[in-house]
Amino acid sequence: MQEKHLYEYAMIRVVPILEREEFLNVGVAVFSKRAKFIKVLWTINESKIALLSDELDIDQIRLNLQSFEKVALGDKEGGKIAQLDITERFRWLTSTRSSALQVSKTHAGLSDDLEKTTQRLFENLVL
Repeated sequence: MQEKHLYEYAMIRVVPILEREEFLNVGVAVFSKRAKFIKVLWTINESKIALLSDELDIDQIRLNLQSFEKVALGDKEGGKIAQLDITERFRWLTSTRSSALQVSKTHAGLSDDLEKTTQRLFENLVL
């Protein structure tokens, strides 16, 4: 029997008009300390975002999501935050923000295949 890993995940959301608090899930961040696993998957559906607001800077959102991914990967291009240990990087990714790109509260689960779990969460909650 394969070992199950405790993991945490959070949804990455675009909030085009902060005052309205409407959002669209555009990604997921998944983390397991014990398995030393962290991954961010994201996509931008411009037509769905346009339903909420046609004034949002999609290119800036794309750059911000790329930065999230670089931080998760520990990529040097992600700056000083990306050089932190895996737990600190996930905590930074899931910290509360008051911007057009926000993250949900974290949720926990058990998985025997973190890659598959990340893909399932992405497909079910984002796509």
